[in-house]
Amino acid sequence: MPVASVSLTNLPGTEAAIGRAGSHCIIVDRPEGKAGGLGLGFNGAQLLALAIGGCFCNDLRYIAHRRGLGIASLAVRVDLSMEGDPLIATGADLAVRCTLEDGSDPGPLIDEARESSMVGCSLPRGIPVSVGQGV
Repeated sequence: MPVASVSLTNLPGTEAAIGRAGSHCIIVDRPEGKAGGLGLGFNGAQLLALAIGGCFCNDLRYIAHRRGLGIASLAVRVDLSMEGDPLIATGADLAVRCTLEDGSDPGPLIDEARESSMVGCSLPRGIPVSVGQGV
């Protein structure tokens, strides 16, 4: 079974964290003035929206490559709805603008990506999250 692992450590001199996966890194922080945040990086809601949209973009490109199609341009906007206390995500809406190099209709690609996106398909099903001590 494949496993994706990331690690997070504090960013020295701040209350932000550096998230790492292989040779890639990202800064995670709260908005400036919120619970010690300096606004240095993405907050959790933004990261979740990026995961949804980023996975969708990657899957769209996988599908296009498999079908021998080239994507000339791609833009995706993700609006993540939240409510409650504690604040939880209640829905995500994606708006996709895709143009194929051959001018054909991107609708079938978009539909297949929606149906096969790992993040987009996992969230509605829910996943258990366990928290323990030690790294």
